[in-house]
Amino acid sequence: MKTNDLIIQTTTKVVFFIIFLFSIHIFFAGHYTPGGGFVGGLLMSSAIVLLLLAFDLKTVQEMLPINYTILTAIGLLISLATAAGSIFFNVPFFTHVYDYFYIPLLGETSIHTAMFFDTGVYLVVVGVTMTIIQMIGGDE
Repeated sequence: MKTNDLIIQTTTKVVFFIIFLFSIHIFFAGHYTPGGGFVGGLLMSSAIVLLLLAFDLKTVQEMLPINYTILTAIGLLISLATAAGSIFFNVPFFTHVYDYFYIPLLGETSIHTAMFFDTGVYLVVVGVTMTIIQMIGGDE
């Protein structure tokens, strides 16, 4: 029996993007205030779980055709490469640096190597969380 979940599905589409944008905000704010890749990744995972609650697993996989195992591997590679990159400059492991760059629309802004590490963490958290949820939810 197919149910008519028009209200929850329409609301979910709007709320998904609100949570997604907040996840990106928390990710970027995490360098100066609490937040970062882990919390941002959890928020992104919760937005995808909200889609799973409103739609079924097959529909969400069609909307977001992402292999979360590969996403996890890419995140691990980014995090490890960022952390190990300091070794090539003869400084202690995990030493981060930053510099100021001019970015159109944003102006003068600082970019940290910690941001690249957090990007890896973000991808790992989303990948692992969604892999676990799909494994549990995929059983018929």
